Amino acid sequence: MDKVALITGGVRGIGRAIALALSERGWAIATCYRASEEDAASLNKALAAKGVRAISERADVSDARQAEAFVRMVENEFGHIDALINGAGPYHRVNLLEETVDGWNEMINGNLNSAFYVSRAVIPGMKERRSGRIINFSMANADKGEAQPFVTGHYIAKSGLLILTRTLAKLLAPFNITVNAISPGFIDSGSASADELQKMLKTIPAGYLGSVEDCVSAALYLLSEEARYINGGNIHLSGGWGM
Repeated sequence: MDKVALITGGVRGIGRAIALALSERGWAIATCYRASEEDAASLNKALAAKGVRAISERADVSDARQAEAFVRMVENEFGHIDALINGAGPYHRVNLLEETVDGWNEMINGNLNSAFYVSRAVIPGMKERRSGRIINFSMANADKGEAQPFVTGHYIAKSGLLILTRTLAKLLAPFNITVNAISPGFIDSGSASADELQKMLKTIPAGYLGSVEDCVSAALYLLSEEARYINGGNIHLSGGWGM
């Protein structure tokens, strides 16, 4: 039986790279997107060329009903879900005093609530099979509780995601389900502008930007049997930035 990965935000950037890497290992892939229809089509074409089963659906997982419906659709199509990778997460920079209500809600709903909604829909099936992996994507300094005048909503959501990760890990460990976080720093994935990345380069102790391949390696490890006893963990993937 194929292993099945559900990857939110999986048609671009880091999520896409993880999908392609898992497909090389024979996993069936389910992804969702809000607006990137062309990226979804090209990903499915690439996955089909590898001979793996794949589906991609337009779904806004920051909406609880859409998240639930998407998970049920994947389970109906593939029969089960072995791994959930919560990669969806909008990002923008704005001074908190100039943030709008819509902008604030987008950061909280898109980065934190979406992970909760999809996880709660996936967990019953994993508990029934007594097996599963959940990976949440946070950010490298989210565990420090620092002031963040320009990414406040995003930062609060990513900090909350770490608490959600640890709580789910504690609750689900008896069912052989692990829940861990990967916290990237500055990754050349297309989500931040080239100018912003270059400005931050001098603050990275390693002296270079991370790549999507670095994120893929961390995810593959957490999904492996070698990581079966790692639960509630948080991998800082930042070249030393944010320490």
